[in-house]
Amino acid sequence: MYTIGQISEMFQIPASTLRYYDREGLFPEMERTGGIRRFGEREVEALRVIECLKASGLEIRDIKQFMAWCVEGPSTYGLRRQLFETRKKAVEEELRQLNKTLDMLNFKCWYYDTAIADGSEDKLNAMLPDKLPPKMQKLYDSCHSKE
Repeated sequence: MYTIGQISEMFQIPASTLRYYDREGLFPEMERTGGIRRFGEREVEALRVIECLKASGLEIRDIKQFMAWCVEGPSTYGLRRQLFETRKKAVEEELRQLNKTLDMLNFKCWYYDTAIADGSEDKLNAMLPDKLPPKMQKLYDSCHSKE
C-alpha cells in the first residue's frame, strides 16, 4: 500500500490532483485507514491507465465513464475496447502530424545550414521543388504533402 505522497512522487502528479481523481470516482475501491487514502496495486494500475487516457486527449468525464464501465464488469468489454481503439487512432493521427512537423524542421535546418555554407539561397532555390538530394527530397515532399 502507498500513501498519497508516495503516489504523487511516483507519478509526478500533485496530491491535489490525486484527491480530485478520487472525488471524481476514479478509484472506486480505494481503501482508507482512519480517513487516509491507501493506494494499492489496483489504484496504481488505474492511475497508469488514467494518465495514458489523459495523454491521448481524453477528458476526465470520459475517463470517469471508462472507470464506471470497469466497475460494471465483462458486459462493457466491447465499449472499453472501442474507447482504446478510438484513442489509438487519435494518437496515430497526432503522431502523423508531429512527424510531418519534424520533417519540416529537419528540412529547414538542412536548408539553412546549406544557405549559410553557400552564402546564399540561390543554389537551394534552383533545386526546389524536385531536384533536392534524395533524403532532403523525401523530407520536403513529406512536409509539403496535403495529407
